[in-house]
Amino acid sequence: MDKLCFSARPVLFIDSGIGGLPYCIDFHKKNPCETVYYLADTKNFPYGPRKKEELISILVNLLDRILLTINPKIIVLACNTATISAIASLRERFPQIPFVGTVPALKPAAKGSNSGKVGVLGTERTIQEIRNLNLVDETCEIFGLAAPELVEFIEHHFDEADENEKKIIVKKYVDIFRTEGADSLVLGCTHFLFLLEEFRNEAAKSYEAISPNGGSSIEVFDSLAGITKRIEFLLDENNKALRSANDSIPNHQFILTGAKPHVPFWHNRAKALGFKLSFLNDI
Repeated sequence: MDKLCFSARPVLFIDSGIGGLPYCIDFHKKNPCETVYYLADTKNFPYGPRKKEELISILVNLLDRILLTINPKIIVLACNTATISAIASLRERFPQIPFVGTVPALKPAAKGSNSGKVGVLGTERTIQEIRNLNLVDETCEIFGLAAPELVEFIEHHFDEADENEKKIIVKKYVDIFRTEGADSLVLGCTHFLFLLEEFRNEAAKSYEAISPNGGSSIEVFDSLAGITKRIEFLLDENNKALRSANDSIPNHQFILTGAKPHVPFWHNRAKALGFKLSFLNDI
C-alpha cells in the first residue's frame, strides 16, 4: 500500500453509543483534513454492566467484522469501560493497528486535590477496575461512584431534556461527592462529557452556600484534550507518515451496529457535521 492510500485511511472512534462523540468531534475540529469514522455499537449498549470477558469478546468480534471493510490507521476506544477492560487484548489481537484508550484522568485530579480525596464518576465496570489502574499513589483516597442511570439519561434523553433537568441530575451527583469531602471530581465515562459544563458550574459552587463550615469548590477533570493530543502524536510519528495530505477530501462517517429505527439524534448530528450515516450491515 503506497503512502497516499495509507495516509488517507480513517481514524476510527468506537463507543457503545454517543458517549465518545465529544472526543471524535474535538479531534475532527482540530484536524479537518483527517477522515474520521465513529462506530456506535448501539446493538450492545451499554458496555458498563458487562463482565470483562464478555466485553472483550464483543469488541474482538466487532473489529474482526469491521476490519474486513474498513482499514483504520488508528483506533480510538472512546470509552473508559472498553479501554479498561479490553485494550490490552485488542492490542494483542490486532498488533498492526495503534490503539488509543481513554482512562479516567486520575493523575491530574490527584495532583490538583488539596484534601487528598478524589471522586470518580463512572460505569459499574470502570469503578470496579479503578483501583487496578495504579494511576495514583496510596496517599490519595479514591471515592468511586457508579452512575448507570446517568449513562442511560445521556444516551436516550439528552437532546429532549431541558436545562433544568440537566442541572437537577448533575447536582445529585455533585452533592454526593461534596458530602464525601472530595475536592477533585473525575468524569470517568465519556458519556458524561455531554454534561461537562453543567458539572463544572455545579461543582464550582463553594461549600459556603451549602454548609456553615465553609470549604472549597470542586474541580472537574476529564481526558478530552489529552486524547486528541495522543492521536495527533501518533499521526506525526515517523515523519508524519500517517498524516493525510492537506488537500485531501475527508469522507466522514457515523456507523451504527443496531437495527434501523428512527434515530433523530444521529441524523441531526450527521447533518450538522457533514458526516454520512450508515449501519454496519450496509458496509
